[in-house]
Amino acid sequence: MRNLSRFLPLLGLLLAAGAAYAGPGTVGEAEKQPLNVAAIAMFVAFVLSTLGITYWAANRTKSTADFYTAGGGITGFQNGLAIAGDYMSAATLLGLTSMVFAKGYDGFVYIVGFFVGWPIILFLMAERLRNLGRFTFADITSYRLDQSKVRTVAAISSLTVVLFYLITQMVGAGQLIKLLFGLDYEVAVVVVGVLMMVYVTFGGMIATTWVQIIKACLLLGGGTLMMLLAMSHFGFDFETLVTKATEVHKDGTKIMGPGSLLADPVNAVSLSLGLMFGTAGLPHILMRFFTVPDAKQARKSVFVATGFIGFFFLVVVLLGMSAIVLVGTNPEFFEGGNVGGKMIGGGNMVAMHLAKFVGGNIFLGFLSAVAFATILAVVSGLALAGASAISHDIYANVICKGKPKGGSELKVSKIASIFIGLAAIGLGIMFEKQNLAFMVGLAFGIAASANFPVLILSMYWKGLTTKGAIAGTICGLTAAVVFVVLSKAVWVTVLGKAQAIFPYDQPALFSMPLAFLIAFVVSKLDTSAQAKREIEAFDDQYVRAQTGLGAAGASNH
Repeated sequence: MRNLSRFLPLLGLLLAAGAAYAGPGTVGEAEKQPLNVAAIAMFVAFVLSTLGITYWAANRTKSTADFYTAGGGITGFQNGLAIAGDYMSAATLLGLTSMVFAKGYDGFVYIVGFFVGWPIILFLMAERLRNLGRFTFADITSYRLDQSKVRTVAAISSLTVVLFYLITQMVGAGQLIKLLFGLDYEVAVVVVGVLMMVYVTFGGMIATTWVQIIKACLLLGGGTLMMLLAMSHFGFDFETLVTKATEVHKDGTKIMGPGSLLADPVNAVSLSLGLMFGTAGLPHILMRFFTVPDAKQARKSVFVATGFIGFFFLVVVLLGMSAIVLVGTNPEFFEGGNVGGKMIGGGNMVAMHLAKFVGGNIFLGFLSAVAFATILAVVSGLALAGASAISHDIYANVICKGKPKGGSELKVSKIASIFIGLAAIGLGIMFEKQNLAFMVGLAFGIAASANFPVLILSMYWKGLTTKGAIAGTICGLTAAVVFVVLSKAVWVTVLGKAQAIFPYDQPALFSMPLAFLIAFVVSKLDTSAQAKREIEAFDDQYVRAQTGLGAAGASNH
């Protein structure tokens, strides 16, 4: 880490670019925003403090285990906070607050979908993940199967989910910094991408974990304070809040009941399945269970994370409802002062405008810095998950057959982190106009279809074979991506076609059962000698999953 100082001039150049663009900068497409000095000061303070954490972490990152999993030395409570930090993303604060602001009850239903996946992880997966895996979830799916083939497919699946999820975070970061600094959107995305590459490349999981913990504390504290300040305008009375919100909202009392989100039951169920089971298929969340020393701490991680996430989601609902009254009726937050028209900074910036209303520029600056911290923490975790799929699964276990030379695996991880960062920058620029919460829903749908079926089958079903696992993963991944491309969101909105081929917005209801079915059928039809050996090996895997015997330091199975 002696060379970290060479990145500080780069940071200086990026901040100088921000100053050059700032001043009155263009925000949205028509309205000019004054420079928020408090916000920029807090932003710079956070960046410098996280670079300090990265410097500290880099001096402690000596091995691949340190880089991927912080050496397994994170406590259950710390890891629970870090998981909460990983999960409470830009879509949580910006996208979900905006969804409740626009849709009311429908936004709440969306939030419930994000939350209910956690009991599945707690009761079905956490202990077995920790006992069977070392660095990535492919360690589990390939435990008794063909290492090369299963890891290759799992790595491709992981990278697909990571890139979809990265798009969301990069778009949120770009819009936030654009509003905060007056920077061009493209420059803002580059700033985030460069910082992400520095954190992951030099600090690995240790730096990423502590950035996530600090960010979770700031987000929980800042969000709670903003909720209390907002609720003070309604006498801390929820009934008063709801009454006033329904009076001023364009849809009136309709916002307190099911609306467009639930108008199509098939789409609603598909979305719910994607959000519920997608949580259990997100590579950067699954990877966090390998950072704790044992299965007990893994369970504690989920318990702590569930509590913090559930509390924050309730805070988000109150923020969205409060914003209907405090932001939605205030001409200050709309271009040209036209209430109900185009919002300054775009529709995802409701939470930022509410922060300014209840606490002025200083609180806006604080929450902007917190939101930026949120995004940096999540993109760092995603980049690390993507890099580990490339270096650990493909390079170390497929190319090098489980015996990489010296520190070559660590070098490949760092190179992969840089390439993932560059890809994230490019994709963030391409998808500038997409809604954050919708993009997250797609990422979850793909994770639920591509990763979750084979992962849960590998842990619980004795009959799964290599051919079945590969067929199930490929089928789930392909079906989910194809359905997304053929849906209205891409086929009509992005590609400009007249009518969508696939009539629903979310793929999980169709692609996830298909993945389970294909994995089951192909495994049942596989009568090879290799398949019989794999089925017989389940008993050894079962003992390891239940007891953790042999888990410590096991790299290959």
